[in-house]
Amino acid sequence: MSLIDYDEFTLSANPIDRIEEVANGNDWTYERAGDDEITISIAGRWSAYHVAFTHMDEFDSLHIAVAFDLKVTEPRYTEVVRLLALVNERMWMGHFDLWSKEGVVIFRHTQLLAGDEMPASGHVQALLTHAVETCDSHYQAFQFVVWAGKNAQEALDGALFETAGEA
Repeated sequence: MSLIDYDEFTLSANPIDRIEEVANGNDWTYERAGDDEITISIAGRWSAYHVAFTHMDEFDSLHIAVAFDLKVTEPRYTEVVRLLALVNERMWMGHFDLWSKEGVVIFRHTQLLAGDEMPASGHVQALLTHAVETCDSHYQAFQFVVWAGKNAQEALDGALFETAGEA
């Protein structure tokens, strides 16, 4: 089919299909759990991330959840919750949660869709980039709390310090 013959109405109205296209284009490993859900494995700077997209038709939205490879133990639970509060107050888009039952930190964001609007590949790529970069920039703070026993403020300061110049 040539570009001239292209008919936009032949596209699927399911945004998960678009996310699958982006995953294929980046050679990411993914699994479709159904028509409305896809899970992608993406390598970040500090960790491998498990990214789950869910199309929630009843809310006309697309939900993204990114899980860390980090288990929060009971003794560090309260300090991780403090860290979540400090991190989330700085966020403009999305937020971090702690799934207490599993002891897993996740980044979550829900993108509203406008009617039958299909997110463009660039939109999906930008959403994934934002999610992974946000996880990468805060991953070490969570590690400092869980593994190094730091308090929330020390961990955040240590993870987000900015360097000047070149070495």
